[in-house]
Amino acid sequence: MSHIKYKRVLLKLSGEALMGKQEFGIDPDVLDQFSEEIKSVVAEGIEVAVVIGGGNIFRGVQGVTGGIVDRAQGDYMGMLATVINAMALQGALEKKNVFTRLLTAINMEQVAEPFIRRRAIRHLEKGRVVIFGGGTGNPYFTTDSAASLRAVEIEADVVLKGTRVDGVFSADPEKDSSATKFEEISFDEVYKRNLKIMDLTAITLCQENSIPIIVFDMNKKGNFKSLILGEKVGTLVSN
Repeated sequence: MSHIKYKRVLLKLSGEALMGKQEFGIDPDVLDQFSEEIKSVVAEGIEVAVVIGGGNIFRGVQGVTGGIVDRAQGDYMGMLATVINAMALQGALEKKNVFTRLLTAINMEQVAEPFIRRRAIRHLEKGRVVIFGGGTGNPYFTTDSAASLRAVEIEADVVLKGTRVDGVFSADPEKDSSATKFEEISFDEVYKRNLKIMDLTAITLCQENSIPIIVFDMNKKGNFKSLILGEKVGTLVSN
């Protein structure tokens, strides 16, 4: 185990990542790839917790701007969307014989266990992948904030933010060809440059609790495992 860099990790995936090339919903190929990546890391004896967004199904802001609902109601709808994604990931992992537990911040006993910190940690210690659904259970908080909060609560070694780009750049590399990648960057520099890697609440939680964040390309096969094994992948954000 000496080559393993992290023992317990919190993986944050966006709902949009599950869409693949579709306009909405869940791409079965992407779901299969992500579950295979997670399985390969679990096989190394790593404790993995996952938080998934719900933007591929519904976003609270979308409901507000569309005039459908108020912000709080829209956020609760978004939380339910994250549970749908979490259930999909759970199903994909269990098809690959990976033991999982789904815990939600909103009680829904028929489909998931309620989030209890000690229970979540015990599941991780037993080698189960723990998937957190329902965000923080409160409106006005993003799933980025939920990921950082859960990482602090389970005492994770690192928050791994899986995205479509390989790290943190000076500008959006999908829009600006001159954008340069940072191999490492401090939390203070992220604030100073106003880099949108996660929302400010999420970043502050990690900074105050000395939990590093690594932003990496989850779509590149083998990246997740390479990162766990200590290879330079993505961008390290730390104190």
